[in-house]
Amino acid sequence: MLFYVISYDVPCDRRRKKIANLLEGYGQRVQYSVFECNLSSKKYQQLSNELKKHYCEAEDSIRFYPISQHTYSQIEIWGNIPITKPPGSTIV
Repeated sequence: MLFYVISYDVPCDRRRKKIANLLEGYGQRVQYSVFECNLSSKKYQQLSNELKKHYCEAEDSIRFYPISQHTYSQIEIWGNIPITKPPGSTIV
């Protein structure tokens, strides 16, 4: 499971609303067009496939920033929205 910061710039209101609604099902909105998500590789692939249905390559920009456990602890937040909690680690 990885922690992702996902941002988007979508000029079309209709597509932007669909993308935002989709992302709300996978993570927490921390700014108007920025989400924090804890995703397994399966969930990441599922989200990616769903986003491709609404994404217009010629006009839109969607960025996925994976954050490792090492750098997660170094995240600095200014403001009143807390960071999305990482999943607990499990050892099998």
